[in-house]
Amino acid sequence: MVEYMDEQNEEKLDQIFHALSDSTRRGMLRLMTQGNRTVSELAEPFDMSLAAASKHVKVLEHAGLLRRSVQGRTHYCSLESATMAQAMKWLSFYERYWSSRFDALEKALLEGEEDS
Repeated sequence: MVEYMDEQNEEKLDQIFHALSDSTRRGMLRLMTQGNRTVSELAEPFDMSLAAASKHVKVLEHAGLLRRSVQGRTHYCSLESATMAQAMKWLSFYERYWSSRFDALEKALLEGEEDS
């Protein structure tokens, strides 16, 4: 059974996968799995300016993959795991599809071995 998404969910998935399409942003998300990070801390491993890091953070924030809070002049970023779950739900459909295909292939190969 194919599950269709409404237009709003499709747009959200586009934003999520756009954000995930960049290795720097994926690296920033990985850093946030270890705890909240400032924008400076997210920029540090990638040898980039604070302005460039802020652009990546904005893309992740727009996609809903991170939440930003401001304390004084410092911006703290935290991972929004619920948004990642939406992407995982979409991907799980294809995981089920390919699993059933591989099961059918395995069955056909085993039947072929028995016939020979």
